[in-house]
Amino acid sequence: MADARFFSRKGPFSVAEIAALTETTPVNAPDETRVFQDVSPLQNAGGDILSFFDNRKYLDAFVSSKAGACFVRPEFVERAPEGMVLFVTKDPYRAYAKAATAFYPFETGTGIISDHAVIDPSAKLGKGVQVDAGAVIGANCEIGDGTIIASNAVIGDGVVIGAGCKVGANASISHSLIGNLCLIYPGARIGQDGFGFAMGPQGHAKVPQLGRVVIGNDVEVGSNSTIDRGAGPDTVIGNGCRIDNLVQIGHNVELGMGCVVVSQVGISGSTKIGNFVVLAGQAGITGHLEIGDGAKVAAQSGVMKNVGPGETVGGSPAVPVMEYHKQTVALSRLIRKKK
Repeated sequence: MADARFFSRKGPFSVAEIAALTETTPVNAPDETRVFQDVSPLQNAGGDILSFFDNRKYLDAFVSSKAGACFVRPEFVERAPEGMVLFVTKDPYRAYAKAATAFYPFETGTGIISDHAVIDPSAKLGKGVQVDAGAVIGANCEIGDGTIIASNAVIGDGVVIGAGCKVGANASISHSLIGNLCLIYPGARIGQDGFGFAMGPQGHAKVPQLGRVVIGNDVEVGSNSTIDRGAGPDTVIGNGCRIDNLVQIGHNVELGMGCVVVSQVGISGSTKIGNFVVLAGQAGITGHLEIGDGAKVAAQSGVMKNVGPGETVGGSPAVPVMEYHKQTVALSRLIRKKK
C-alpha cells in the first residue's frame, strides 16, 4: 500500500464500480457490491486489494498471489488463484491505470496562495489556483482554474498556463503558452533562449530568439528537462506528449501528438517529429530533419538523416533496425575470428 504520509487514498470501490470505471468484465464475482480498499503489486496484495497481471514473466506471481482482485487477459483466467475476482480485459495495465487514478487522483489546486509568493498585480489567476511559498508569477500572466504553482517556481511575464496543470518546484517558464492538464516536473526549464549564433572567426554573434514555446494539452515535461523557445518560428509540443527527465529540445523543434521522448534524448533545432514517435534513451537527433509518424528510434542511436513513417532505426549513424542488428552480428563474428 502507498505510504499515507505522501499519498491520499480515495475509495473503497465496489466490483461494479471498478468494472464500470475500467470498462472491464468481472469474472468470479458473485457479489458485485464487494469492495476493495487499495491497489498494489501482485506479490504484496491482500484480500481487499486490487492488482494487475500484464506480463507473462510474472505468471508465477499471479498464480500464487493473495490479491482479492486482478486485471487480467482472457487467456489467463483459468490460471487465477481460487477466489480471486478477475476484471477481464485485453489491456490490463491501462485498466489498472484508470483504477489506480481513482484511488489516487491527481492533485488539484487548493486555492491557497502563500503570503510568501510574489505575484504581479496584473497577473490573472483562475478559480482554485494554488501558489506555494517562494513562487514568482510575472506581469500579465494567465493561470487557469485549479492549476498548482509549486514552491520557488518562476513564471515569466506574459506566460499563459491552462487549467488543471501543475508546475513543479524550482521550474522556470518564460515565453510560453501551455495548454490544460499539463505536468511540468521540478526543475524543468521552458522558454529560455535557443542556442543560436552567427558563427565566424571574428566571434559568434548571438541571434535574438524571437519565438515562443507552444505546448498542447495533457503534456508531461520531466524533471530537469529543457525546451528552448524558437528563434522566429515557435517550438511546438503536441497534445499528449510524454517527455522524460533530462531531455533537451532545441529551438524551432516541432513534436506531433503523443510522442514519447525518453531520458537524455537530445533533439537539435528545427527538426520536425511526427505523431506518436518514440525516441528511446540517449538518442541524438541532428537538426533540420523530419521523423515520420509512428517512427521509433532505438536507445543511444545517432540520427543523421530523415526517418520515414513507421520506420524503426538504431545505431550511430542510425540505420533500419534489422540492418543495425546485422552489423552488430557481423562485427561480433569478425572479433571472434581475430581472436
